[in-house]
Amino acid sequence: MENPGVYPISEALKLADELELDLVEISPKADPPVCKILDYQKFLYQQKKKQKEMKQKTIQVTVKEIRFGPNTDDHDYNFKLRHAEKFLNEGSKVKAYVFFKGRSILFKEKGEILLLRFAQDLEEIGKVEQMPKLEGKRMTMFLTPKPKKK
Repeated sequence: MENPGVYPISEALKLADELELDLVEISPKADPPVCKILDYQKFLYQQKKKQKEMKQKTIQVTVKEIRFGPNTDDHDYNFKLRHAEKFLNEGSKVKAYVFFKGRSILFKEKGEILLLRFAQDLEEIGKVEQMPKLEGKRMTMFLTPKPKKK
């Protein structure tokens, strides 16, 4: 029944009762409040169904961490690079960081060069979300997977 209009509450309730349906308030903040005459249980069911569909469409983004030292040698670097490639291909974000301990904080440039080299080696499959940034004893950089071309 599509009969839009402004009705007093008693008349709207009487109409709903005649149709053996419920009077449901859709938007209470409107002036006057908007109501619909419908089957309330069916309405609740459809709302739950919509929420479930919305939840299924959302994608969980995971962040994988890869830790380097400022003096990481080539073999370890390549090993971690392959892991990062795998993570990016799976659709995860990668947080690469260089951890400086003790006096190694003096080699900030080495850490930055290492992270920039890492980003350059992964530019085919990932893009830099955040450039290397020093936070305390860590220099951190975020990479996100590039959207796959169809």
